[in-house]
Amino acid sequence: MIIFNIYALDYTDTDAINRRMAVRPAHFEGIVTLKSNNNYVVGGALLDDDGKMIGSSMIVKFETEAEFYAYLKQEPYVKGAVWGNVTIKKMKIAGM
Repeated sequence: MIIFNIYALDYTDTDAINRRMAVRPAHFEGIVTLKSNNNYVVGGALLDDDGKMIGSSMIVKFETEAEFYAYLKQEPYVKGAVWGNVTIKKMKIAGM
């Protein structure tokens, strides 16, 4: 398995939070699928100092890069223009 660390900051326009909230249920449905397929390791919202959601961080694992990028292409926060600045790094997790 290849482990991917996704660090994604949301767009910062005034409608960004509305887009996030609109596709959030679909994003969570995707997490359920990732979990059932044993692709999900951990994830959550990134918060600013006031507790406002400003992005996401996820660690996922896939057999191939192609499978990962196929998932990412259909991720609701990507398709819904929520994530504006996405950094992806392969990683190793201690003990895995």
